[in-house]
Amino acid sequence: MPPHLEHTLNWPPGLPTRLSLQLMPERAAFDPATRTLFIADVHLGKAAVFRARGLPVPQGTTTGTLARLSQALDRSQATHLVVLGDFLHARESQASGTLAALSAWRQRHPHVRCLVIEGNHDWHAGRVQSSFDIQSSTEPYVHGCLQGVHHPPDQGPAGMLTLAGHVHPVLQLRSRFDSLRLPAFWLNHGVLTLPAFGEFTGGFALNPAAHPGSQVFVVGEQVLPLAPQS
Repeated sequence: MPPHLEHTLNWPPGLPTRLSLQLMPERAAFDPATRTLFIADVHLGKAAVFRARGLPVPQGTTTGTLARLSQALDRSQATHLVVLGDFLHARESQASGTLAALSAWRQRHPHVRCLVIEGNHDWHAGRVQSSFDIQSSTEPYVHGCLQGVHHPPDQGPAGMLTLAGHVHPVLQLRSRFDSLRLPAFWLNHGVLTLPAFGEFTGGFALNPAAHPGSQVFVVGEQVLPLAPQS
C-alpha cells in the first residue's frame, strides 16, 4: 500500500510495539501481521430498503460500497475480512439486486475469508446466505491483544485494543462560510471506533473536547490525526 495515504496506529502507546494498524482512507483498518482488514457498518441494501418503503433515494450505493471494499482489499492484499457488525441493513436488503451485487463482489475475491460479527441490524436482516461463503458469529473476534465487537464498550480490557462500530463517528469541520462532515476513526479508552463503511449512512458528530485524552483520525484522501484539543 502507498504508505503516505495511511496513518499507522501503534498500540499500546509508549511501549514496545505489539500491534500496528494501518488506518486507511477507504474507512478500513488493516492489521498487516495477520493480513486482516476490518470494516464496520456496511449497511448493504439500505437504499433498497428505503425504496421498498416508498421513499425515493438514489440507486447504486451498494455497488459503490462494494467497489470501495474491493479497492481496500486490493491495496492491502488482505486475506481475511472482519466486518464489525451491520453488514446488511434490514430484511429488504436481501433484494435480488443487492444479492446479485454481493455475489459479483464475492466472485472477485473468492479466496478472502470473511467473518461478520453480528450487529443489531444483522439480527433483523438475517444472516448472509451461506452460498457466499461468509461466516457469522455472535461472539467477539479475538486475536492476540486485538478484539473486535460491534457495540463499543466504555473502556476496553487492559492490555488489549478493541475495534468497534455502531456509532458511525464523523467530525464536523466549520469555517466562517462553510461546514463539512468527514468520517473519522475515534480512539478513546482503548477502544478504536471505526467510521461507517457504507455509502448511505448517517453519522454521530464527535466532540473531542468532551473526551480528554481521546484521539480522532479524520478520513479524507488521507487519514490524518486531529491536533490535540486545548
